[in-house]
Amino acid sequence: MQEISELWGEFLGGCEVGADDDFFALGGNSLIGIRIIDRVLQDYGVELSVRAFYLAQTPARVAELVAQGREQP
Repeated sequence: MQEISELWGEFLGGCEVGADDDFFALGGNSLIGIRIIDRVLQDYGVELSVRAFYLAQTPARVAELVAQGREQP
């Protein structure tokens, strides 16, 4: 989860991001979301849908999606 928070911070202008911070409240937008989704695929090998990413809204929930994706064969 910490890694996902740090990843978000990287794409959101270097701000510190907590596990339960809301993507949109931090200034996230569709372009940044797509870039994070691409990076998650690159770093973790997990393909997140745009819808799932936006519905998750927080690093903690996105980390759960990544963990679930890594468990699938």
